[in-house]
Amino acid sequence: MAPLNEEQLIQIRDERREQILAAALSVFSRRGVAGTKMSMIVKEAGISHGLVYHYFKSKEELFVTLVKGAIEGAQEAMSFVTSLPGTAYDKIRKLVEEMMDEEGAPFFQLIYQARTSDGVPEEARILINQYTLDDYVSILRPLFEEGQRDGTIAPGDPGELIAGFLTVLTGVMMVGSVDERQFRIPDIEMLMRMISK
Repeated sequence: MAPLNEEQLIQIRDERREQILAAALSVFSRRGVAGTKMSMIVKEAGISHGLVYHYFKSKEELFVTLVKGAIEGAQEAMSFVTSLPGTAYDKIRKLVEEMMDEEGAPFFQLIYQARTSDGVPEEARILINQYTLDDYVSILRPLFEEGQRDGTIAPGDPGELIAGFLTVLTGVMMVGSVDERQFRIPDIEMLMRMISK
């Protein structure tokens, strides 16, 4: 068997790092920082305990790395949806789909955990506090106003409508992360009826 070249080694390192990040996201988004142990992440990733420390010095460093990515991803998702073709209603629905799907929900859950959990590293707390609900409302306001003008989104103060809707979506995602057997998660159409006319 031929030895691996530098490019192959880099690819393996990148894949392993992504594997660790995916496992950590899964655990942190459900349990928060205080409720997560490195052993849980290691088990989720299916790797040796020592290997995770080859990539990250601590669970706190891992959490901060994920929070940075989650914040950027959330803002990108909200900004991207405003540029899609279709009606305002269609764009908002697409955002809800992304927030609720298996790939998107853990990132939004992680942001919630970073805002509310005990033991959040100071660097993550600073990052998360740079982006308030008002920032997300500002990104989505033009979309909701467009929907109000075209008659597909309920009338009223758009800021209040957006803030309330995002709060409900966050609650739904967190309930879903705890135990779907104990709660009934509403489907997207039901959630959209909250803001539609």
